[in-house]
Amino acid sequence: MSSTPLNPSSSPSSPSSASFDVRSALAPYGWDDDWAAAFAPYAAQGLVPGRVVRVDRGHCDLVAPEGTVRADTEFVVPHDPMKVVCTGDWAAVDPVGGDPRYVRTLLPRRTAFVRSTSSRRSEAQILAANVDHAIVAVSLAVEPDLGRIERFLALAWESGARPVVVLTKADLVPDAAQLAQLVQDVETVAPGAAVLPVSSLTGDGVAAVRAVIGDGTAVLLGVSGAGKSTLANALVGAEAMTVGAAREVDGKGRHTTTTRNLLPLPDGGVLIDTPGLRGVGLFDAGTGVGQTFAEIEELARECRFHDCGHHTEPGCAVAAAVEDGSLPVRRLESYRKLLRENQYMVAKTDARVRSELRREWRRKGEQGRAAAALKRGRF
Repeated sequence: MSSTPLNPSSSPSSPSSASFDVRSALAPYGWDDDWAAAFAPYAAQGLVPGRVVRVDRGHCDLVAPEGTVRADTEFVVPHDPMKVVCTGDWAAVDPVGGDPRYVRTLLPRRTAFVRSTSSRRSEAQILAANVDHAIVAVSLAVEPDLGRIERFLALAWESGARPVVVLTKADLVPDAAQLAQLVQDVETVAPGAAVLPVSSLTGDGVAAVRAVIGDGTAVLLGVSGAGKSTLANALVGAEAMTVGAAREVDGKGRHTTTTRNLLPLPDGGVLIDTPGLRGVGLFDAGTGVGQTFAEIEELARECRFHDCGHHTEPGCAVAAAVEDGSLPVRRLESYRKLLRENQYMVAKTDARVRSELRREWRRKGEQGRAAAALKRGRF
């Protein structure tokens, strides 16, 4: 991401970042030697580093060496949804004294949690940047929706972060055997991810979540009513987020969190809390889908044909696994659904994929017509 040069005539002549201890001020928010090296060219221009805490209508709050500051974001490319300022970003900001102060550029992101927009157009929305762990909050007030968990996990893996599934409101499942079974059910759809039952009410499991996410950056994701804000308060150790009640009938709640917020954790690291997500559409998440369904991808490598569709082809290892019961039909159907959705979204912006998809549709149409004609006895 390129820098917007400072205008010398309007550049403030106030103290620069040298007036502050950048490392001690920003280390609790994830600042390290690599970020310092990436920022060095901007330090030479007199800019100061800051991490975006929240974004609000063309402005953002950042943690800078001198404390929390407010800055205008108009210099950061506004027409590209992948380059807008996002919670978790590291930015180069005007030094103290500017009025207003501007975000001049963003440092290259290490990771980015991206979904398609709710309109399902070929547009991306970045939910959080520079995240090490993606916490998927799932309420045990209702039966866990395994398909939705798989969708969140696909986006989490694609982001570059490591997913953690936290089963909230575990106190509502007092039977230990039943709770263990629920954990096991979720583990079957979350290969490679930790699955942790937590009760923010009693505190059970909170320490385990803190231990997993360590001193890095974690983003908290889930639908409304999943207990994200309550979990955020438990992890932070304070009433940092407003909590709303969920409906008993379906476990859904109102959007008590309306912006993405970056919160420091008591033992180091930061947590990004997000509003409840009504939809989590995939956006070019093929790798994430593959990691979420790792066992199916592994089986597919054993199929006789490299382009096996896992339907009726001879020598299909995936179909054989469904037949012998080692692969649940629901799991395969979910895999197919997410692959189709992702291919559809990619095809909107990739002409080659769009052409391949059309050829596949034509091929299937021809097969269907041939099968219908055969059934009517024309051959």
